[in-house]
Amino acid sequence: MSKVRLGGYGLPVGSDDPVAFARAHRDFGYSAAYVPATLTADDSASLAAFTRAFADADVLLAEIGIWRSLVPRDEAQRKANLAYAADKLAVADAVGAGCAVTYIGSLDDTAHARPVAANFSDEAFDAAVETARYLIDLVKPTRTRFALEMMQNSLPDSIDSYVRLIKAIDRPAFAAHLDPVNIIMTPRTYWDNAALIRACFDALGEHIVSCHAKDIRLSDEAAVHLDEVQIGEGVLDYGTYLTELARLPRKVPLMLEHLPDDAYPLARDRVFAAGDAVGIGFVHPN
Repeated sequence: MSKVRLGGYGLPVGSDDPVAFARAHRDFGYSAAYVPATLTADDSASLAAFTRAFADADVLLAEIGIWRSLVPRDEAQRKANLAYAADKLAVADAVGAGCAVTYIGSLDDTAHARPVAANFSDEAFDAAVETARYLIDLVKPTRTRFALEMMQNSLPDSIDSYVRLIKAIDRPAFAAHLDPVNIIMTPRTYWDNAALIRACFDALGEHIVSCHAKDIRLSDEAAVHLDEVQIGEGVLDYGTYLTELARLPRKVPLMLEHLPDDAYPLARDRVFAAGDAVGIGFVHPN
């Protein structure tokens, strides 16, 4: 098994100085990094400096986030969001990041990820296929991939729907992004999430380019209610997650997210401890 590369937020140094920013990742124990969305494809000097700084520090560039709906029915909004997405995909390609990732978004125009029934329709599936093909064919990335994150409120919302999208999109530059917390939607999968994680890697492993790390807790309310929580305060089976990740033949990073800045050291240490418990090492942790 290979060592895992962990990355995330919570650093004391921002992204204005790429050398200091890259060194801050190593000093924090990270060996992977998010690409700042402030970088733009037309700033070749900044992209080159950023790429060089992280390569020199041996910190893998994991992903750049798009996080805008790419399928709103409003034409002007859709064109603007697609232009933004194309720029971020081009940035990811320029710096050699693993992927540019986003949710596909909502067919409702009032919010980027609003849950509506149409998000699971044939129209939504076709829109996701057309959108992914459009961005890939426009940018023509050679060093990165375009990926959709599995979400509760839009496609892909399951392993099967992701496999179906991969086949329908039919582009080598389309890849899978994994966050198992996002598809734990029932008490059954909550309690047996190790099986869900293994199923994700069995079906999507060859396509996975980046992963997210967080945790989830089920409340005892009458209606099923699931909350994101600090790693170690939920039930996500990190032993299984890290073991499956370390088995992949490629460098696929695990990225911490959705925490206050001062909570990242504890999350980092708990992931390291989970790895130690199952004999999984990490690339240059402190």
